Amino acid sequence: MTSHPERASAAGHADTVRTGRRGVRRTIAAYVALTKPRVLELLLVSTIPVMFLAAQGLPNLWLVLATVIGGSLSAGSAASFNMYLDRDIDRVMKRTQNRPLVTGEVTPRETLIFSWVLAVVQAVWLLAFTNVLTAFLSSFAIFFYVVIYTMLLKRHTEQNIVWGGIAGCFPVLIGWTAVTNSLAWAPFVLFVLVFLWTPPHYWPLSMKYAGDYDETDVPMLGATRSGAQVGLQVVLYAWATVACSLLLIPVAQMGLVYSACAVVFGGWFIYESHRMYTMSVRAEAGVERGSEARPMRVFHASITYLTLVFLAVAVDPLLPF
Repeated sequence: MTSHPERASAAGHADTVRTGRRGVRRTIAAYVALTKPRVLELLLVSTIPVMFLAAQGLPNLWLVLATVIGGSLSAGSAASFNMYLDRDIDRVMKRTQNRPLVTGEVTPRETLIFSWVLAVVQAVWLLAFTNVLTAFLSSFAIFFYVVIYTMLLKRHTEQNIVWGGIAGCFPVLIGWTAVTNSLAWAPFVLFVLVFLWTPPHYWPLSMKYAGDYDETDVPMLGATRSGAQVGLQVVLYAWATVACSLLLIPVAQMGLVYSACAVVFGGWFIYESHRMYTMSVRAEAGVERGSEARPMRVFHASITYLTLVFLAVAVDPLLPF
C-alpha cells in the first residue's frame, strides 16, 4: 500500500509536469504572437494567387509551399522587430497591451534574437528553394518595414501608413519571382493595387483607435484628422485601388472571371467607402444625431474585397475564358 507522503510526492510531481507543459505552451504561444499571425493572412492572400498568374495555371505545389514558408518567416521577422521597437507605445495602447513584450512573457533581448534568427533563416531558405531575386526582395521587405516604416515614418508623419505600407506589397513580387525568376508589368500593377488599398484599409482602423494613437503621439491620419477628412481620403484611395485593379485586365490579359470580380467587388468597396464618408459628414454636421461612421465596417470590407479580387487572380488563369 502506498503511503500518504508517497502519494503527495507523486501528485506534486504531476503538478510540476503539468505546470512545465503549460509553461512551454505559453512560451511557444508568445513567440508565435511576436510574428503577428493574423498579418500572415495577407501574405497568403497576395502571394499564392500571383503564383497561379505567373505560371498561367497551376504552379509547382512544392514551390508554393517553399515560398509561403519563406515569406511567413520574413513577415514574422518584420513583425517581431516591429514589436521590439514599438514596445514602449504597445504598453500604452489598449489594443496592444496583451502583446508578449508588454506582458513580460518574452524579454526584449529574446525578441531581438528571435527577429534576427527569422531574418537569416528566411533568406537562407528562399535562396535554397527559390532564387536569389526572391530572397533579396523578401529581405528588402523586412528592411523597409523595420527601418523605413517603424523607425523613420511611423512616429513622424501622418502619411506613415501610405509609404510604410509598401512593405506589405512585396509578397506580390515575391510570389511572381519565385515562379519566373524575373519581374514583369503584371506583378507591378498588383503591387500598386496593394499599395493603394493599404490606406483605406488601415485608416478606418486608426479612426476606431484614435484615442490610443493620441496617447502615444503617433500621428496616424485617423487620429489627427476629422472623420469627414479621413473618409474623403478613404474614398479617393478606394477609387484609385479599383481603377488599378482594372488596369490588370489589359496588362495581364485577364479573362471574364477576374474582370467581373474586379468590377463587382470594386463597386462594393467604393460604396462602403462612400457610405462611411457620408455618415461622417452627417454626424459632424449634426444632421443625424447618434449616427456613426462605423469605420470598422470599411476595415472588414477592405479585407474581403482584397481576398476576393486575389482569389479571382488565381482562378482566372485556370479557365479558358
